[in-house]
Amino acid sequence: MATASTLPEFGPDAPPYWADACRHLVKRDRVLKKIIPQYPGVALQSRGDAFVTLARSIVGQQISVKAAQSVWDRFESLTRKMTPAQVLKLKVDDMRGAGLSARKVEYLVDLALHFADKRVRVTDWPQMDDEAIIAELVAIRGIGRWTAEMFLIFHLMRPNVLPLDDIGLQNGISQAYFSGEPVSRSEIREVAATWAPYCSVATWYIWRSLDPLPVSY
Repeated sequence: MATASTLPEFGPDAPPYWADACRHLVKRDRVLKKIIPQYPGVALQSRGDAFVTLARSIVGQQISVKAAQSVWDRFESLTRKMTPAQVLKLKVDDMRGAGLSARKVEYLVDLALHFADKRVRVTDWPQMDDEAIIAELVAIRGIGRWTAEMFLIFHLMRPNVLPLDDIGLQNGISQAYFSGEPVSRSEIREVAATWAPYCSVATWYIWRSLDPLPVSY
């Protein structure tokens, strides 16, 4: 097993800040000092394009990962390429036939309209701060703050996102820092005070402590 002092190199797909973040976290946090070396060379990876990432998050709401993948596969097969313009051409009955609820169809159409009408400033996002991007995303039906935060972490790879409403983060902090006792938002913030400016990285390793398989959205 790697130790905190001999953390391995990360691959070219890892965010550029990942190694610095790990060094910071193992110095500042007693729990992460033990967790991080257990996952040598593994790091967050971005997936897909912005529209597809958000569409997948809508499809996956309130159903299991396995069910979400099944519905997504059927939905994706309706079009040659998953783009806003192609989604707007689809028939509602065909989308429902893929296993999507009426509400999720509405959400996906609204998402496609926001992208097609350029009501989301995708090209500006790299220069925008996290809260400004969240505000833009939650204006889309079906996207709440948690989904926007997952998008910041997994698509834009922002280093300092703390998703307070994430069940995995809450459970991981409860088990690792509070002997399994339920934790409040203020207690999560207190634990995370030493993580900044790398809360996304710390959160990712807390998730790892619960499920060794890397999460992706």
